[in-house]
Amino acid sequence: MAKVAFLGLGVMGYPMAGHLQAAGHEVSVYNRTGSKAQGWVDAHGGRAGATLAEAAAGAEFVMACVGNDDDLRSVCLGDDGAFAAMSAGSVFVDHTTVSAKVTRALYGVADSRQISFVDAPISGGQAGAENGVLSVMCGGDQGAYDRAEPVIGTYARICRRIGDSGAGQMTKMCNQIAIAGLVQGLSEALHFAETAGLDGRAVVEVISQGAAGSWQMANRYETMLDDHFEHGFAVDWMRKDLGICLDAANDTGASLPVTALVDQFYKDVQKLGGGRWDTSSLFKRLRSMG
Repeated sequence: MAKVAFLGLGVMGYPMAGHLQAAGHEVSVYNRTGSKAQGWVDAHGGRAGATLAEAAAGAEFVMACVGNDDDLRSVCLGDDGAFAAMSAGSVFVDHTTVSAKVTRALYGVADSRQISFVDAPISGGQAGAENGVLSVMCGGDQGAYDRAEPVIGTYARICRRIGDSGAGQMTKMCNQIAIAGLVQGLSEALHFAETAGLDGRAVVEVISQGAAGSWQMANRYETMLDDHFEHGFAVDWMRKDLGICLDAANDTGASLPVTALVDQFYKDVQKLGGGRWDTSSLFKRLRSMG
């Protein structure tokens, strides 16, 4: 068992840290809202650090799951950041979805301090975190990954190193690109069924058993038809991720016309007041158009 710090106790981080503690690791936690960290300790044990540095001090592995590039920089850098408190030979594992650029920059800073840095963005949503069945895509040095993988495995169904630093984040972009197109396609199919006077549930019961079937169809069609969009990943966060995708595509020369279009559709959802609705709310956008 290892000494582990977990920084960021949002809807994903809170249960992930709980799995680490339940597996027997010695866990310290930090959250910007200190009462949430103390609440986690009251529920799970372990200890809460008053600062990032206090939580990370002495840890063999420091896990982070925060919001964006700027949040990750603030967690890692500065006199009170995690890197300042981490010992040579320790491993920082970043579960945040951020740009590959910031990942590679922080990898370089960590390396100069003899700290390993593994980018390890996650997919599977809140339910995946709570049930310990996340998909984790990793970038970084092989040796650091090999050390971190058993610890990550406490909350992962699959964990794989894709390549060098930044490869995990680029793989997460592939994930978001695929999801964007799938949700838009499902939304259009359900919208078409409604306008044609068909029973959407009956339609999905049939087409889900063929080539059209997907996780999104199986897990979201009923809540979409019920006009319920309080599940999983929020539109605001999806737009942040799609922005990263489109920026990276400019650098790599990739063509992402569908992704760019769906990003604008999510902008429309935000204008409807749906920034905190889940990503399946693309269907609500179509309904609002009559």
